[in-house]
Amino acid sequence: MLEISDTDLRKSVARDNSWWETGSIPLASGLRERAYFKAFRKLALNWNVHRSVMLMGPRRVGKTVMLHQLIEHALAEGFPRDRIFSCSIDTPLYSGMTLERLVDLFETLKPHDPGSRRLIVFDEIQYLKDWEVHLKVLTDRFPATRFIASGSAAAALRLKSTESGAGRFTDFYLPPLTFPEFLNFKKVEDDLVQEKQTNSEIDYMVRDVGELNREFIDYLNYGGYPEAVLNREVRGDSTRYLGRDVIDKVLLRDLPSLYGIQDIPELNRLFNTIAYRSGQEFSPDGLASSSGVSKITINRYLEYLEAAFLIFRVNRIDDSGKTFRRQRQFKLYLTNPSMRAALFSSLDEDDEAMGHMAETAIFSQWSHADVARKLHYAQWKSGRQLREVDLVILALFSWGAAPVHPTEIKWSDRHVSRPSELKGLVEFAKKNSASNLPTATATTRTFTGETQFDGVNIEYIPCALYCYKLGQAMLPEAL
Repeated sequence: MLEISDTDLRKSVARDNSWWETGSIPLASGLRERAYFKAFRKLALNWNVHRSVMLMGPRRVGKTVMLHQLIEHALAEGFPRDRIFSCSIDTPLYSGMTLERLVDLFETLKPHDPGSRRLIVFDEIQYLKDWEVHLKVLTDRFPATRFIASGSAAAALRLKSTESGAGRFTDFYLPPLTFPEFLNFKKVEDDLVQEKQTNSEIDYMVRDVGELNREFIDYLNYGGYPEAVLNREVRGDSTRYLGRDVIDKVLLRDLPSLYGIQDIPELNRLFNTIAYRSGQEFSPDGLASSSGVSKITINRYLEYLEAAFLIFRVNRIDDSGKTFRRQRQFKLYLTNPSMRAALFSSLDEDDEAMGHMAETAIFSQWSHADVARKLHYAQWKSGRQLREVDLVILALFSWGAAPVHPTEIKWSDRHVSRPSELKGLVEFAKKNSASNLPTATATTRTFTGETQFDGVNIEYIPCALYCYKLGQAMLPEAL
């Protein structure tokens, strides 16, 4: 085993905790806060609850920056600088070191009462074997210390924090940049969207739908990554700075190391297939055929990709809202729509893939919230015709589950003058509504309005505005 000198360890720790000497944090200085930061800060610095906090999310969405902003906030509030310790577990110098040894190193470098209130941060904790056991022990041993850990492997982290950290760990998920955050980061939100009060509720209307659509396309191409929004060079070559980072760090390093995957090119082919066709319907047989991956390993690989926050699956229901015992077909979506452009090529407004990617963007606004588990798409046969509704929420009521809010997602205005193209949406709404006038939603490219067709009230809303409204509704303060 490689022996690291004590001098090198001390230098590395001092570099990673520069506020000990300077009181400042270069990584956090001047960077915009995510809309999720206040909720995270409130959870992380709540000393009345004795729990460690797990910050989860995909790569490149700002977890490390958020951790440093948390430290910056704690320092601004007067927290002693020598009671804050941070280290990234994937740093080579810390390889093989337990969390206990890292805490001991902190106490040696900055002597203090270990029973005092402290803030200790472990970034990229998934790289330490049995991290959950170590963190549980530390959480119990030091009740006055707030431990905060981050990681980029959702399912593995959440499962272990649930199993081993029950009552001791609290999870916080940081999603890719939402569409409202994207507009806010670019400082154009107020110019494009206007807030209004409707029946004591907050609603939104678009000021300039053409300009909002242009921003929406930019969001699809690079907007899920804060770094790309704020850095012109990264934005100009997202394939190099973002696409390859996803491949090299997640598919080539993270997943193989966490799950012992041997055939990495096979996993890469599968992910590329899904990324290029995000928003489309898949089946295990079809995926095996198009990706060249054996059917036996398909489900296992899908679980791994979901665990890394790269994709999420949406299951099918029938026209009555009933789920299928065996899900032979399902839809797969990228959790971050701009991942497709980073891997392949950017989209323009008339690109053939715009419809599916607009759908991907809309689903991505939901993906981090608990309601995501209630999202489905409906598909059934009506005579010889195959009918479908893109988005249905399977809500739970006192009498059981029932489908609500059927929505057809389109990047077009054609169906406004041809409502017969919405036969599936209309048929589903009529069958599953308890009111005399069933309602449904259909997105458009530019049109806003309402109409009635075959006894169903259809609300038309521009796709970009619908995505914005969902993003706002999913913010922590709105949930």
